[in-house]
This record gives sequence, structure tokens and C-alpha cells, in this order.
Amino acid sequence: MISAEHLRRWQSALPFWISFLLVPLLWIGAAWGGWWVLVVPVVTWYLFAGLDGIAGLNTENADPDTPEDDLFWYRILTMVWVPVQFVTLFALIAWTTRAGHLSVIERIGLFFGMGVISGTIGINYAHELMHQKSRLERWLADILLAMVLYSHFRSEHLLVHHRYVGTPRDPVTARYNEGFHRFYPRVLRECLLSSFRAERERLARKGLPWTHPSNPFFRYWALQAVMLLLALALGGWAGLGLFLVQAGVAVWQLELVNYVEHYGLTRKHLGGGKYERVLPQHSWNAAHRVSNWLLINLQRHSDHHYRPDRRFPLLQTYSEAQAPQLPHGYPVMTTAAMIPSLWRRMMNPRVRRWREMYYPEITDWSAYDKARNPMPRPMPR
Repeated sequence: MISAEHLRRWQSALPFWISFLLVPLLWIGAAWGGWWVLVVPVVTWYLFAGLDGIAGLNTENADPDTPEDDLFWYRILTMVWVPVQFVTLFALIAWTTRAGHLSVIERIGLFFGMGVISGTIGINYAHELMHQKSRLERWLADILLAMVLYSHFRSEHLLVHHRYVGTPRDPVTARYNEGFHRFYPRVLRECLLSSFRAERERLARKGLPWTHPSNPFFRYWALQAVMLLLALALGGWAGLGLFLVQAGVAVWQLELVNYVEHYGLTRKHLGGGKYERVLPQHSWNAAHRVSNWLLINLQRHSDHHYRPDRRFPLLQTYSEAQAPQLPHGYPVMTTAAMIPSLWRRMMNPRVRRWREMYYPEITDWSAYDKARNPMPRPMPR
């Protein structure tokens, strides 16, 4: 018999399972065709934006010392998603490439929606899993990332981004006035190089060459090869093409979020190549209730960087006096990021207020604002 306490824990975790509702919507689009193939992006971007407006903010915080045993339904959520996404993706490839009622454009539109799921949900869940100590959870993160051909994100995120966030050495920190369309190709190039360099340097510290079998890039490449071959086997060249469509959309979704999370925020340079430690003020925070259910509290990003060991249900939200706040949740902010003029009108005044609030002693920000060659001259202190 289920105890009242166990039932309470299940009920508290239930809203975060809302992402699973996107899977039947995807299959409805596959079955009905037409404009229904776009139902997933419409729901993910627009319906959740509207629900955020209705439900408002959630500023309540869970007890950060909650025992691990009390988080079972939260932990199992991210783990169960892996086989669900795997079966959905490859069953959709097998079925769609043989479905006579779908045109080529409808198939591409359908896998655009699949990419929204594997990027918005899949990579986000991989992000949660890769931060855990369990080897199983880290392996599950690798499987999710291999499904979008972005396996190096794990190395880049753990070894580069968290260490160097808010500094010129972090490719993912979007510079002030750097539009997304300039940020995106830069990040695609620099993150791959920086992640490989970080693993090579890690092995070198152990006296090992980059070709040592413990280099995770060999696992990344093998898993990605398996995904590509499976797509080809199930759907032929058309299936492989559709797989690549969803992977490209997923990576675009990830980097849109990366762009939003740290835009214009920098850690203070202390001289000698050193920067202040990471604080909640170095990431944009968003307390929008419904999109945080969908994104398992990813928008509580200020606390994630401050305490990256916390599982998602324990992430804390902050007031405006403690961390900079986004005006809307990610569904709205990522859409705005695609329109540079709108983005600058929305966010540049907020960055300037952030600078005045946290670093009134810095009067010359020009060195911090360089987007292309960002190792600046010594900063005013």
C-alpha cells in the first residue's frame, strides 16, 4: 500500500512530467499531417508562454537539504525520458519514411517538431543527468546527446562552461551587443574545439596522450555513429536526412537557451588572468512557473551555477536584489533572441542596470564587450 508521504512526493513531482505530453502530440502530427505537423513547436513556444502569463511566478524554494531518497520521482523522470525519446525518434523515422500520406515538406516539419522535443527536453534532461555522480545517469546523458550529434556538450559544459562562465574563456557566455546570429556559428566552432582541448589537457595532467581510450570523445563518436547507422537502417537515406533535421533543430534550441542564460553578464577581472568566483548574479534567473515545469527548473539558472551539484527540484530562485531577472520565461526570450533589434531593446537596458547595481566602480566596459577577440586589457578595479 502506498503511504501518504510517498503519495505526497509523487504529487509534488507530477507537474514536471508535463514534457511527456509532447510525445503524443508529435504522433498526432504524424498521423494527421498538414499543419498538425507543427503542433509541437506551437505548443512548446506559444502555449507555454501563455500559460506562464496566466500562472505567474513561483518564488517558493524547496529545502536544499532534502534527502536524496525523497527525490525518487524527480530522478526517475529524467531517466525514463531516455528510452521514451529513443523509441519515439527511431519509430518515427521508420514510420514516417513509409507513410504515403505525408509530403516531403510535412516530414521535414514533423522532424522539426521532433528536434524541438529532443533539444528543449532531451538536451535539457541530459544536462541534468551529466551533473550527477551516478555512472548510469552520465551514460544516459551521453545517449541523449548522441541522438542529436552533440556529445561534446558534456565535456564543454562540465570542464569549460562551469569553470569559465562569465569570462572571455567561455565561448557560451554571450557578449553584450553580440546578436544570436553572430553568437551561434561562433559557439558551434569554439565549443567543439574547447571541449576537445579540455579533455586533452585533462589527460595530459595524468601523463596520458589524447589517444588514450579513456578520452570520452571515442565514446562520443561511437555512440553518434550508432545513431546515424540506426537511422539509415530504419529509414534509408530519407531517414538519415530526417534524423539530421531533428539534430540540427535540437542544437539550435540548446544554443538559443545558452545565449539567453548569460547574455552580457561577466565576472569581475581581478588581475593576473583571475576572476571573482561564480555567484548567483552571473546568470539570468526566471521564476516563471509553467515553463520551469517543462524545463525542470532550468530557468533557475543563477542557482545552478552557484551550486551545480543540486538536483533540479532543489534549485533555489532569487529575488531581483540577489540575481538579475528575465522579463519572461525561455519560450518568449528565445523567440526574442532571434530578432536582434527586439532583443537589444529588451535586454541591453537590463544589462546596463545590472552593471550599475553590482559593479558601480567599473566605468569602462569596452574590454568586457569585445565579442570576437575577448582577452581584454586589464580591467578597471
